[in-house]
Amino acid sequence: MIKNTLKVILSLALIGVLVFAFLPESIKVDMITVSKGNLLITMEGEGKTRIHDIYTVSAPMDGRITRIEIEPGDFVIAGDTTIANMYPANPIFLDKRTETQARADVEGAKAALSLANSRVKQTKAQLEFDLAEYKRTEVLFNDNNVSKAGLERAELQLKTLRAELETALSNKQVMVSRLEAAKARLLQPDENELINDNDEDCQICIRSPVDGRVLRILHKSEGIVPIGTALVEIGDPADLEVNIEMLSTNAVKVKVGNQALIKRWGGNQDINARVKIIEPSGYTKISALGVEEQRVNVILSFTDPREKWSTLGDAFRVEAAIIIDQATDVIKIPLSALFRENEIWSVFKVVEGTVELQAVNVGRRNDQYAEITSGLNANDQIITHPGNAIEVGVKVESR
Repeated sequence: MIKNTLKVILSLALIGVLVFAFLPESIKVDMITVSKGNLLITMEGEGKTRIHDIYTVSAPMDGRITRIEIEPGDFVIAGDTTIANMYPANPIFLDKRTETQARADVEGAKAALSLANSRVKQTKAQLEFDLAEYKRTEVLFNDNNVSKAGLERAELQLKTLRAELETALSNKQVMVSRLEAAKARLLQPDENELINDNDEDCQICIRSPVDGRVLRILHKSEGIVPIGTALVEIGDPADLEVNIEMLSTNAVKVKVGNQALIKRWGGNQDINARVKIIEPSGYTKISALGVEEQRVNVILSFTDPREKWSTLGDAFRVEAAIIIDQATDVIKIPLSALFRENEIWSVFKVVEGTVELQAVNVGRRNDQYAEITSGLNANDQIITHPGNAIEVGVKVESR
């Protein structure tokens, strides 16, 4: 009797072990409990900061510019801070033909000046003679030995010669100027005395046009520069805005005044901003994959105090999320939990450890979450990353 009882007990134990061994194990999955919350619908884009008004200081003339001593980041004051000092440039070297021609011009100018001097001397001698003649005629007129017409002719001759003398003197001055100009064309580098390096004052001072900070030094070293050469860029760091490059298909959904968040800019907190301008003209840009994309510049202005974003400067990279819609106190789930089953949005719902297929209606969504309008309730449990092993009826447990 005892032996039979032990056999029955051992048989039952063996059957229990076999049944337990062949029971399916629960699959470990990622599960979450569905809850309500706020959902922001955003359009993402990346770009860079920029100062709204940047002033480029340029060389006002051809000449030699001194080394620019200011550094990027220095504060400058409009009309007071000297950016650089300029001097007239040395003349270029003359080739043989040009030098020969210039020397001939000098000799010609000297000859013309000599001729003008002779003309002045001749006119002066004639004027002295006519002046004496006029005085004699005047005495004879007073003695009634010469008519009034004779006196007037002598006076006219005197005035004419005086005018000729003035003309001769002016012509002489013209010849002097021509001679100096001809000599100037013979100047070679280092022969002119126009530059006074010992003068600490500016000869041609280039000053800052606005108050602000130096952003970039475009021409640092001393040298000869042509007119219009860009030297320095100046701007006001407080006048900072954000230029976001967005796909044109996304930009059409954005409106001026939309709130935005500046993300991944290097700080610990997102920066609040708003849409200031949506530029009316797009442009073509090649993506990293070599695809042509039409993009539009969306300009954002900061709404947070400057202390929060004061470390940002011109042309810093940022990313932005522009809020185009938002939902409050709605059921939302991660996008990774959704999949299509017979063209219907569905999720895997977990009820007492068993997987069930649940159809849902999806409302608004962003890049992370989707609003569920029907099919799920708060506190339901769903699988967030269902794999190929997950199907209806299998046992699961949370990782």
